[in-house]
Amino acid sequence: MSNISNKKIQSKFKRRNPTQSKNLLGNLINNTILPLPWSFWPKEGRLIMGLIAFWSISGIFILGSASWWVATREMGEGAYYIKRQLIWLIASWSIFYIAININLKNWLRLSGTCLFIGIVLITSTSFFGSTVNGSTRWLIIGPIQIQPSELIKPFIILQSAKLFGQWERINSEKKIFWLTIFASIIILIIKQPNLSTAALIGILIWMVALASGINFRYLFNTAISGVLIGSISIFLNSYQLNRVMSFINPWKDPQGSGYQLIQSLYAIGSGGLFGEGYGLSMQKLQYLPYRSTDFIFAVFAEEFGFIGSILLLSFLLVVAYLTLKISINCSNNYSKLISIGSGTILVGQSIMHIAVSSGAMPTTGLPFPLISYGGNSLISSLLIAALLVRCSIESSGLLIKNPSNRLLTR
Repeated sequence: MSNISNKKIQSKFKRRNPTQSKNLLGNLINNTILPLPWSFWPKEGRLIMGLIAFWSISGIFILGSASWWVATREMGEGAYYIKRQLIWLIASWSIFYIAININLKNWLRLSGTCLFIGIVLITSTSFFGSTVNGSTRWLIIGPIQIQPSELIKPFIILQSAKLFGQWERINSEKKIFWLTIFASIIILIIKQPNLSTAALIGILIWMVALASGINFRYLFNTAISGVLIGSISIFLNSYQLNRVMSFINPWKDPQGSGYQLIQSLYAIGSGGLFGEGYGLSMQKLQYLPYRSTDFIFAVFAEEFGFIGSILLLSFLLVVAYLTLKISINCSNNYSKLISIGSGTILVGQSIMHIAVSSGAMPTTGLPFPLISYGGNSLISSLLIAALLVRCSIESSGLLIKNPSNRLLTR
C-alpha cells in the first residue's frame, strides 16, 4: 500500500511540475528582470513595448532583403550585414533592458556629464574623424566605428527635458549656459557637415521647449534663426548646395547629383499598389545606392507597394499616438518632456527618412530607426525607446523606493 501511495504522490508532483515551472519563470521575469510585473504595466507601455520589439525584428528582415545581393557580391556572403546587425541588436536590447531598470531621476543626473562627453567626441571628429562621402562623422577605434552625433541624441532629450522642465525656476545664467551648449552641438554637427542630423536635433529641442509651455514668440524667433543658419551652411558647402539643387530638379543631372533620388523614385514607383513581393526589388540589385542605409525605405516601398507604405506610416502614427498618451499620463514635467522628445526622434526621424527617399526633402544621410544598417543608430534608437517605456512604467505610480529598488504597492 505504501508503494502505491508513493507512486500517487510522485505522479501528482510530476503533473504539477509544468505549472510550477511556468510560475517560477513568470516570477523570475516579473520580480527580477522587469522593473514592474508585466500585468501592472500601463496599457500604453505594454503596447509600445510590443511595437518596438516588432519594429526591431521586422527591421532585420527588411535589411536582409535590402542587403543580401550587395553582400553576396561585395563580401561573398549574403548574410554578412544581417549577422553584424544581429550582434548590434543583441547589444542594443541589453542596453534597453538596463535602461528601463534605471530611474528617470538617475538618467537626468547622468545626462549633463554624458552630454559633455558627447561634445568632446563630436569635436574630436574634426581632428581625428574618418571622412566618408564628404562628411567627417565617424571616429574609428579599433574595429568599431563611433558616430557621436547619433549616440548623443538620448542625452539631448534628457538634458533638454531637465532644462525646460524647470525653466521658470532656474536663473538666467543657467538658461544661457545650456542654450549655448545646445547651439554649440548643432554648429559642431553642421560643421561635419551633417545638416540633417543638426536639423533633427534642433527640431527635437524646439519640440521639447514647445511642450514645456515656453512663450511661442521666442520659439518662432529661434525657428527663424535655425532656418538662417541652415541656409548659410548650404550656401557655404557646395556638397550640400548640390543636394538641394538636385532635390529641386534631379533630372537636370541624372547621372550625377540627381542619381540617388531618381533611382529611389524609380524604386518607389515600381512598387505599384501591392509591391513586387518580399526580396524581389530590382532597383536594389545594381542601381539604387545606399540601399541598406539612407534609402532603405525605397527598397521597402518597391517590395510592399503603396499599401505596405501606408501600413508603415500608420504604424508610425500609432507610435506617435501612444507617445502622446504616455506623455499625458506622466506625473511630472520631466517625464512628460522625455516622452515627447523620444517620440520626436523615433517618429520624426522615420518621417524625414521617408521624405528624403520620396523626394519631399533634399537628399541627406539619415537612417531609418531600427531598420537601417548601423550599430550606432540601433543603440541610440533603442536607448531612446527605453526612455519612452520607462516614462510609461513610472506613470503607473506603482514603483516605490525600497532596498531592492524593485517592487510596488499602490
